[in-house]
Amino acid sequence: MALSKSSVWGLDAATYQRHALHAESRAWIEKNCYIDVWLEVLHSAKLDPTASLAFTVASDFDGDQWTFYKPPHVDLSVLYGITVQELNVWKPLLEHALFHTSHGRLVFTEADAFWLPDTAGTDYRTQHTKSTIAIESIDIEAKRLGYFHNAGYFRLEGEDFVQTFRLGSAPDPTFMPLFAELVKLDRAERLPDAELAARSRTQLRSWLERRPASNPLRRFGRHFSEELEHIRARGIGFYHAFAFATTRQVGSGYELSAAYLRWLEERAPKGYESAARSFEEISHGAKALILKGARAASSKKPVDLEPAFEDMAKHWDAAMAALDAIA
Repeated sequence: MALSKSSVWGLDAATYQRHALHAESRAWIEKNCYIDVWLEVLHSAKLDPTASLAFTVASDFDGDQWTFYKPPHVDLSVLYGITVQELNVWKPLLEHALFHTSHGRLVFTEADAFWLPDTAGTDYRTQHTKSTIAIESIDIEAKRLGYFHNAGYFRLEGEDFVQTFRLGSAPDPTFMPLFAELVKLDRAERLPDAELAARSRTQLRSWLERRPASNPLRRFGRHFSEELEHIRARGIGFYHAFAFATTRQVGSGYELSAAYLRWLEERAPKGYESAARSFEEISHGAKALILKGARAASSKKPVDLEPAFEDMAKHWDAAMAALDAIA
């Protein structure tokens, strides 16, 4: 009899408890679709996701976006023994996902948020938006999928399942298979805290060597001022897309940096709190800037956002100086 259902961990969306980094008390509950999925995947694998966040200190302003930060696969290997590789989608994605989840592997894939019920109130059945999910369980007969997305673990079924996997659709040579990754967990290591912290601290030193060569907040501030009239001309919807690609990544990323450094301080005390506070101040500043930017984008009145950017820039300088002194 052909395989029709499988699950990696047998999770239940109704009772799933998400990780503390996605708690309601966080300034940024959702960060970006890729890091959010990894936080919950590591949590469900009984691995501490906070240990993986050293890379966030090297985020940069790239000219038209802030770094869309993702946990590097090499860091996941060094810290947890997890292997990530591209999945060659040479047959229907459902067949790949069913096979690999039955062998204890997760499948990360791009998906259309139009069919993801956890996005109710934003994209669900409203607009087609690319996002990343991690497939944990499949039941073909019930047309049901268990998946990680954003700040938790969810279930979709019925038409959402049919559309996600394009079931019954006629072959379309113009449809390009979605990008997917295969996550192998069979060699996952659950290290003692001290060893995990030591490995993570080595990663931190490595990422500090790859930090931006100049203060990225000042460069972002200049870009915002130069682009403001263009943003106003394109409308508030364009501003929200701009803010997600920039300000949200600033705020959410540095909130994770602060959480990471406090995690490290608890396990390998070196005096990381000062840098953590500076990153936290940047995160708070970005949260305020989201609203200030929206008002500026909606108004024709002159606005001076330089003080807000300069305050965040000074905190970035302070954080880097503190880390240089101890890392």
